[in-house]
Amino acid sequence: MKLIVAVQELVTDGLPDVGPSWRDLHDIELERPLINAEMDLLDVQISLLDRPASELGRRRLRRAANKVLAARRTVTNRLGTGEAA
Repeated sequence: MKLIVAVQELVTDGLPDVGPSWRDLHDIELERPLINAEMDLLDVQISLLDRPASELGRRRLRRAANKVLAARRTVTNRLGTGEAA
C-alpha cells in the first residue's frame, strides 16, 4: 500500500491541478438556474422540430423562452450585486 502511495505521489508531483477550482464551481452553481432554463428551452425546440406548429407548441416555446429570460435576469442581478464575488 505504501508503494502505491509513493508511486502516485511521484507521478502526480509537479503536475498542475487539473479541473475546476472551487471558485469555478461556485460560479457554475450561481448560473445553474440559467443553465437549467436553457436546457428546457432546447428540449422544447427539439421536440417541435418534427411536428407541425400548434398553439400548444407555441405556448411551450414561449414559456420556455420567458423562463430563460427570467433566469438570465436573476443571474445578472446576482452577479451585478457582487454576490458572486
